[in-house]
Amino acid sequence: MPIIQPTYKPPFWAKKSFTSTVFSGLARRVKGVVQTRERITLPDGDFLDLDWSYAEQKSNKVIVLLHGLEGNAQRPYITGTAKLFNENGIDACAVNFRGCSGEPNLLYRSYHSGATEDLEAVINSILEKNQYDEIYIKGISLGANMALKYVGERDDVPKEIKSVIAISTPCDLKGSCDALLSLKNRHYAIRFLKHLKDKLKPKLSQFPDNINIKDFNSIKTLIGFDEVYTSKAHGFKDALDYYEKASCLQFLPNIKVPSLIINALNDSFLSAECYPVKEAKHNPNLFLEMPKYGGHVGFIDKRNIYYNEWRALEFVNSINKGKFEV
Repeated sequence: MPIIQPTYKPPFWAKKSFTSTVFSGLARRVKGVVQTRERITLPDGDFLDLDWSYAEQKSNKVIVLLHGLEGNAQRPYITGTAKLFNENGIDACAVNFRGCSGEPNLLYRSYHSGATEDLEAVINSILEKNQYDEIYIKGISLGANMALKYVGERDDVPKEIKSVIAISTPCDLKGSCDALLSLKNRHYAIRFLKHLKDKLKPKLSQFPDNINIKDFNSIKTLIGFDEVYTSKAHGFKDALDYYEKASCLQFLPNIKVPSLIINALNDSFLSAECYPVKEAKHNPNLFLEMPKYGGHVGFIDKRNIYYNEWRALEFVNSINKGKFEV
């Protein structure tokens, strides 16, 4: 599918990647979203908390929202989309990954970029209730990689899933991790690592057979975290094995569900491999849009509705009509 020409024009003050990324992550506020929590039990005995918000009238459509690294269902990039879709007659199911809903999960494992088994459990739970004829999935950053991997790694995607939207997608996890560890992103990497280690620390006493204080203290970088914890807790040999097997890039050619990727060219979290031009050109179901600006999930636009949010709604509506303008 041809590459989509972006129309995004940010405010003059939001053209720098750092400004748009930080403002969107720390300063943005979204009001008026009322969420109701549902807890589902996973096949391995753990749980996920889903935060639902609803359209004014009963709907047969729902968008499943997947947050990024150390995010949750209350982040503005989630509630902003939920609000817009609710106002346009579509329910929203905002997923909190394991350990991200304000309560520690039960097992030693948690969540990671490629944990599509948890997304599958969410989809199955929704389908079992027979409430929705149409399901859309929108992922942000880590959640975007997960969403694309989910629809690309299987040939039996449920017929109810009509489209996927992936924002600021680290399609190649090793490349994205290397970018995060660069000097210009040092402040982001330190912040992410602190949150991850704070969440891991209680597991030292809960699961002493899995990790000890020496291993914990050896974690100095994000790659170190993935080497010591993420890979071992989730069945990978090491960090590189995790990056290789969990990256969505390899699954993009197999995607059969209309999928839109929006990755800003000035996103400092993404490496060159995270812009899958070749894959988009050879897969009629894959749409790639690369705005010049937007940073990492920082597509600031008018009336506090972000560019990626109204583009997601536009994509869903146009796919339902059988045509998406490129």
